[in-house]
Amino acid sequence: MPSKQSHLPRKRFGQNFLQDAAIIGRIADAIQPREDDHLVEIGPGQGALTEALVTSGCRLDVVELDRDLVAGLLAAFSIYPGFKLHSADALKFDFAALAADDRPLRVVGNLPYNISTPLIFRLLEFAPLIRDMHFMLQLEVVQRLAAEPGSKAWGRLGIMAQYLCEVEHLFDVPPEAFFPPPKVQSAIVRLAPRQTSPWPDCDPAQLKRVVQAAFAQRRKTLRNNLKGLMDDAGLQQLGLDPGCRAETLELVDFIHIANAL
Repeated sequence: MPSKQSHLPRKRFGQNFLQDAAIIGRIADAIQPREDDHLVEIGPGQGALTEALVTSGCRLDVVELDRDLVAGLLAAFSIYPGFKLHSADALKFDFAALAADDRPLRVVGNLPYNISTPLIFRLLEFAPLIRDMHFMLQLEVVQRLAAEPGSKAWGRLGIMAQYLCEVEHLFDVPPEAFFPPPKVQSAIVRLAPRQTSPWPDCDPAQLKRVVQAAFAQRRKTLRNNLKGLMDDAGLQQLGLDPGCRAETLELVDFIHIANAL
């Protein structure tokens, strides 16, 4: 594994390096990498989790933005025939280019908090190519991904993620598991893209439009936020109260609105 002392974590890359062996073991157990898997690790950093993945004999592509970490990663892991490093920005990376065979991608990452939400939305664009995703994220983001209707965490991120994936909040990770310790709690989440959608008639672009509008101003009612998209009569026809707030609706309610449009 690359030397921990050789690289100081950089604030601009949002680097907090995982160093707790027990937590690393729990993450690897959750992923259960196998020899015939094709894994993609985003932001391997100093290779704490990389080692647990690549020793399974899997094919492992890693995407690392910080060029100062590249030499250490190559020195540590190039001996494994399935290992390949991509010095690139995950937000701009073409994950479809990795799916060269029939094996679906299994994506893993300790994601920097400042890019986690846009990166998850980007990866969801490649959902048909992905078997599952395991991410270390800020606890608040995991709570939003796994949220249920009626909760404060329920919103655009959770609705779009749950439309495309089965979402599971696996376990929490304390700040002291990292160097330097972040100021927030972290958690591990599993996202498994749905192989067959229960809602094949729903247009994802239309759903996204409805959800964005519905949550544009959380404290306002559906009547106000969906003005221009659907009137009171249209909402009532779907069995919805125009005077309620978006956070009280279930995923299928948003799908019904999108389908009606």
